[in-house]
Amino acid sequence: MSLADDLRTALREVRSPWAEAPLEPLPDLGLAHAHLRLAGSGVLARIPKQSQMGLAAADNLAYQAACFERASASGHAPRLHGVMPPSAALPRGALLVEEIVGRPARLPQDLRAVAQALAAIHSLPLPAPALRAPLLDPSDPLALLRGEIEAQAQHFDAAGLAPAARAAIDSQRRALDQLCARPERPPKRLIAFDAHPGNFIVRADGRAVLVDLEKARYSLPPLDLAHATLYTSTTWDAASHAVLTIDEVRAFQCHWQSQCADAQAWAGWLVPLRSAMWLWSVSWCAKWRVLSAQAARAGGDGEDWSTQRSEAALVAHVRGRVDDYLSIEGVNRVAGELAALAA
Repeated sequence: MSLADDLRTALREVRSPWAEAPLEPLPDLGLAHAHLRLAGSGVLARIPKQSQMGLAAADNLAYQAACFERASASGHAPRLHGVMPPSAALPRGALLVEEIVGRPARLPQDLRAVAQALAAIHSLPLPAPALRAPLLDPSDPLALLRGEIEAQAQHFDAAGLAPAARAAIDSQRRALDQLCARPERPPKRLIAFDAHPGNFIVRADGRAVLVDLEKARYSLPPLDLAHATLYTSTTWDAASHAVLTIDEVRAFQCHWQSQCADAQAWAGWLVPLRSAMWLWSVSWCAKWRVLSAQAARAGGDGEDWSTQRSEAALVAHVRGRVDDYLSIEGVNRVAGELAALAA
């Protein structure tokens, strides 16, 4: 049976009002989800291939549902229409979310729209601590991020980086250690933690909508600003591929600051957290290079980067991007940009 057949079965089992809607598979563009349009309904089925956060199937759905519910309050994320629990037909379940009609973000012309979308999300009121679960809400977001980076960095040796590339990355890791040793911390807000330009759709009215919400957390907004404009993000997706200039990055940051009422609280953190977000990205690349060769896991729980989960064209694209980002040329490009922004 096809994935569309499995979805149809699951929709009928839960007596969905869209159980008989025509199902249209969308192109395979992501490592974590497949998407099908429920034609005529304005709804997309978002079917996990895995949990990037290593969660059990039901917990993964609950986490993602909370991401959509909370971010959509900004007006820049799709509304959640339903949660389909794990079943025999769909072992990882599915979310039913609003379909955003528009086009992929284009850089640099859509940077202002992306900055406005992120500012709207970052400006949402911070819930009381007891109301933040199931989203990650670390007491020290910087320490959590460093732990995630170091866990992924365990794959650097097996990933076979050139010595010069590894040395440049390790230099930034030491700088992050020094940053973490400082006592001061900026305030937390809801952030996407996956705000690369390929995850935005721009509507006809120019509004940018962040459509991929899986890893949101209460953390530090400059991480989203970095993920939206780093070389490892702006060249990730073919539809939004661009190499930004230093002036374009600065203009993006300034526009975000103009749209976010308390932006000054994070002003001194833009470059240090940009480096940290890049370290997360390149350490993930090393992890993917090593783990993607494994066979797909059975069952519906947990993380699974096996290339068997995705179509060959997508795998080839990801491999090319990973090779670029881990190369000495790719590493030096970002290290040079960080130095220029710091200056």
